[in-house]
Amino acid sequence: MIWFIIATLVAFFIKGLCGFANTLIFNGILSYTANNINISPLEVVLGYPSNIILVWKERKSLNWKIWLPLTALVVAGSIPGIFLLKHTDAGLLKVIFGIAVIVIGVEMLFREMKSNRESSNRKPGGSKLVLVLIGIISGLLCGLYGVGALLAAYVSRVAENSHEFKANICVVFVVENTIRIILYVATGILTLSVLKQVVILIPFMLAAVFLGMKSSSVLNEKIIKKIVIILLILSGIVLIINNIPG
Repeated sequence: MIWFIIATLVAFFIKGLCGFANTLIFNGILSYTANNINISPLEVVLGYPSNIILVWKERKSLNWKIWLPLTALVVAGSIPGIFLLKHTDAGLLKVIFGIAVIVIGVEMLFREMKSNRESSNRKPGGSKLVLVLIGIISGLLCGLYGVGALLAAYVSRVAENSHEFKANICVVFVVENTIRIILYVATGILTLSVLKQVVILIPFMLAAVFLGMKSSSVLNEKIIKKIVIILLILSGIVLIINNIPG
């Protein structure tokens, strides 16, 4: 249980700080000590309240033009999921998406560095076509596999600041988490023993989330954005490593 507590504290501190990457960190810490079928349902139920907390705290920064289309895409992503999971190699898709996340993250990092040198206050953006493609793919990826890296890349490009980023991405996560919890219950993956673990870990999750939120209020906005970008790149690397055929 000590590793579960450590994973919860680290993952949800980052969640409170940046608004995402808790799944990446939680799964990464526990991947060598527990089976994925025991990790995923625990993490999604444990993370559900954290998304609601962040949405409530940052509710003034909600922008329906960001979260509504992505929420629709995530919901729609579960529809072709049955077909794609049966007829495609999910591991190969995740490797491809991992490469895409790294490329996007590196591009964002260089753009941020250039923006700092030019002392520009312009809103981050880019080609509308590129943003639409990223939005569609990220919605499908999150809906199909619960992977939020591309989703974070999209929201990071269109959000004005870290508050808007956290508010809008967490709304999408609430919907995605709800779908996954229903599916886990229906398939018997979410068990009573998992819920007992959640009860034990909730105090640690809450403490970590609020500490992360407190830290985000004192850290410089540019530092938080760089942390988000680095976590994006790390997400892509982990996606590739975990899904390379062995």
